[in-house]
Amino acid sequence: MFEGILGYVFGGAIIGVLARLLKPGADPMGWIMTILLGIAGAVAGGYIAGTGVMAWVASIAAAVVLLFVFEMVRRRGGKQAA
Repeated sequence: MFEGILGYVFGGAIIGVLARLLKPGADPMGWIMTILLGIAGAVAGGYIAGTGVMAWVASIAAAVVLLFVFEMVRRRGGKQAA
């Protein structure tokens, strides 16, 4: 979907920010986690949809799903420690 490492970093940042804007609620994570989330979404979306506009839509959707999973894991970890 993107060209090279810098393409995935910049594209991942855009996709991660868009995913965080689309998902309701507070997301207490830093910008590095946002970029990593976006990169994972971009890889998944590129694998699912290939290239073009549908790849961007699939990447953002995958990043939103990954954000929900990240939040569930984070909450679950906090409950076990208490």
